[in-house]
Amino acid sequence: MFDPVCLKHDTGDHPESAQRLIGLMEHLKGSGLLAEMCPLPPEAATLRDLARVHSPAMIDRVRNLAESGGGYIDLDTVVSADSYEAAARAAGGTISATRAVLTGAVTMAFVFVRPPGHHATRERSMGFCLFNNVAVAAAWALEQGGVSRVAIVDYDVHHGNGTQDIVGGDARVLYISTHQYPYYPGTGHWRETGVGEGEGTCINVPLPPNTGDKGFAQIYERIVVPALERFGPELILISSGFDGHWADPLAWMLLSVEGYRRVASLLQYAAQRLCAGRAVFVLEGGYHLQALAHSVAGTVSELLGRPYQDPLGPAREPEVDVQGIIRRVARFHRLDE
Repeated sequence: MFDPVCLKHDTGDHPESAQRLIGLMEHLKGSGLLAEMCPLPPEAATLRDLARVHSPAMIDRVRNLAESGGGYIDLDTVVSADSYEAAARAAGGTISATRAVLTGAVTMAFVFVRPPGHHATRERSMGFCLFNNVAVAAAWALEQGGVSRVAIVDYDVHHGNGTQDIVGGDARVLYISTHQYPYYPGTGHWRETGVGEGEGTCINVPLPPNTGDKGFAQIYERIVVPALERFGPELILISSGFDGHWADPLAWMLLSVEGYRRVASLLQYAAQRLCAGRAVFVLEGGYHLQALAHSVAGTVSELLGRPYQDPLGPAREPEVDVQGIIRRVARFHRLDE
């Protein structure tokens, strides 16, 4: 699912720019991968769609700022004249892909939109994000898509504080995040597990810099997949951030294209076992244009069952041992029983 309207979100000289989408779509086309994918129709999220997860005041703030010509919500988060439309299309495109998966039009989808979404809370746009695309789609699926359990897996290098804020009190949604910690936005400790009726449905895996491919694979094998199996989702939504690549300028996770392929393989395996393959990957971060394009292409290749030659190769720095955090999180959430 690609919507060219998302290119109209003009951020100027900013890491989250339209060139991210332009570059990765050109690469998918040039590599032949785009021709193997089925395009899905774009759409805009309605006010009702947005209001399931965001307050009216927050929605109005974004719309009014756009209608007045744009400006800054905070130091990181830009709104231009066309940003409300672009953000509504990003959220709506995620609904469109989710609908296609739930109706059987496709088995699995990848949503190429911007602005990203996982930092947007119920009350606040922040961290490059205006509306929370994945949370909007999850709420739509639960109300109109005919499902009663949705899992959200977030492998952006930053914790999805907005998604946790929105779904953390909902027992119908499992939220799992693997992220560098402590790092922006400062949330995502392993003791954050949800609130109220959603207590226990948030699983945070805070990771040190230089976790790398091996550590990430172990985390997904020993924490993420077992947690999904225990929850039994009918749909898996994936916040797919590629800013954990070793070349990315905003973080230090040391993942490679092959590391992302392994994560995609494990999530595809879980979706096939648990929910007839119904999974939607939704673009979040990734700010080194070449690394983003190759990481997305490598992930798409894995989902299509195709080989992919990574010209960037693995990280050159040594990986750290993450066995301690794996054991701690697994024990805390009783995943090792």
